[in-house]
Amino acid sequence: MNYKLLFPTYRNRYLFIRENLKKYGAKGKFKEVLNLGTGEGDYDPMIADFSQHLTACDINENDIAFASRMNAHIGNLQYKKEDALNLTFADNSFQLLTCVDVMEHVGKPKRMTEEIARVLAPNGLGFITFPQINFPWTYDPINRLLGRRAIAQGAYAFGHEYLVNPREFHHWAEEYGLEVLEEKNLSGHLVALLEMYWTGLIQRLFKENAGNISGETEKKLKLRPSAKEPALTILTDAIIKLDYAVFGKSKYSVGKGFVVRKKS
Repeated sequence: MNYKLLFPTYRNRYLFIRENLKKYGAKGKFKEVLNLGTGEGDYDPMIADFSQHLTACDINENDIAFASRMNAHIGNLQYKKEDALNLTFADNSFQLLTCVDVMEHVGKPKRMTEEIARVLAPNGLGFITFPQINFPWTYDPINRLLGRRAIAQGAYAFGHEYLVNPREFHHWAEEYGLEVLEEKNLSGHLVALLEMYWTGLIQRLFKENAGNISGETEKKLKLRPSAKEPALTILTDAIIKLDYAVFGKSKYSVGKGFVVRKKS
């Protein structure tokens, strides 16, 4: 069971990718697709359905090994170790690129945006999410009050050394020839309140590669997902809908989702 789908912030990102795959694509529509920062590979079965060939990459060897085993039955899926700041793929290689909460880990998010633009083909689409700097106070009142990364929890859990400014992302996208088609808040004050601090602590204790870095020591007690969706996600989805109805237009959200298109 993919237990992560029960967490509203994670589920929100998953739904953002799923909704846009359905909106902009169809089964097998995209010839070459890149999932940049695949992690444990839990998005790959969904993305592969819309791909003729999917390359899923990550810098973490242990995550790639796990994802390869879990998704070994998917015939149009290939795994590779890659550095998001220096991708080995040729220019204009992919008609679609997905990238879920990677930009906050690489150290140079502007450089990563440049690489995304380089490997996308003209008119190619990118579905990108990241945790943003304007997070709700209900998510992390300590760091919000102090105005900086005072503790490595809340908005700065999960190995986040920094958060991405959406305005800066707009500038980077424009500089590298990416047109922003859509921008969406992912997880407002309600979801933030429900996940205040404890999800970061749970990840630190039980998630293999909790810091989302290469070479992290393996845990003796660890949780790994499967591709199966839990039945209780119906409750998570109800919380997400209520949260978006009330706080969807706010300046503040835990994360942002962008749909971009490379200009021809």
